[in-house]
Amino acid sequence: MTPTPDPAGLPLHLVIMGVSGTGKSTIGEALHERLGWEFAEGDDFHPQANVDKMTSGRPLMDEDRWPWLKALAAWTAERDAAGTPTLLTCSALRRSYREVLTEGGAGTWFVHLSGDKGLLLDRMSARDHFMPPSLLESQLDTLEPLGADERGAVYDVANPPERIARMVLAQLDQD
Repeated sequence: MTPTPDPAGLPLHLVIMGVSGTGKSTIGEALHERLGWEFAEGDDFHPQANVDKMTSGRPLMDEDRWPWLKALAAWTAERDAAGTPTLLTCSALRRSYREVLTEGGAGTWFVHLSGDKGLLLDRMSARDHFMPPSLLESQLDTLEPLGADERGAVYDVANPPERIARMVLAQLDQD
C-alpha cells in the first residue's frame, strides 16, 4: 500500500512526532519497511552538546532546538528537491517547531504518537537511551497538540506498532 501523493503532486514527508517513549523510532522503522522511503532518526542530528544536556537530566531550551530543527528541515528539503519522499522522527513538540519542519517540504504530514504517561515512563525506564525518564514531564509540559489546520493525525501508542503503521497508511490514503 502506498499513500496517495500530496494533492499538489509534491513528495510526502512524514514526521513521526511525540514525546520521548512513544515509539517514534519503532513506528518509523515499521513505516520504512512498508514504504521503503528514505528514513532519518532525528536524534542523530542533535549536536553533542544537546545530547550531553539531556543525558545530564536537563531539558533542552528553544535555543538548543532551533539549529537541530533547521538541520532536519534542510535534510528534508534536499530530498524534497529531488522528489524523494521521507520519514523522519522528531519530537516536534511545539507548533513553532513543526512550522520549521514544514519548511523542508510542503508535503509534510505529522504522525503524532501519544500515550498514557505511565506507559511512557515504563518504556523509557526499560530502554538504553540518552533521554532519562526524569525529562518526560518537561516534554509533556512543552507539547502542543496538532492544530486543526495542521496536516496529520494522532495515534495512541497503546496499539501495537504494526497496527499504528497500518492506521497511518490508511489515513494517508484518505487525505
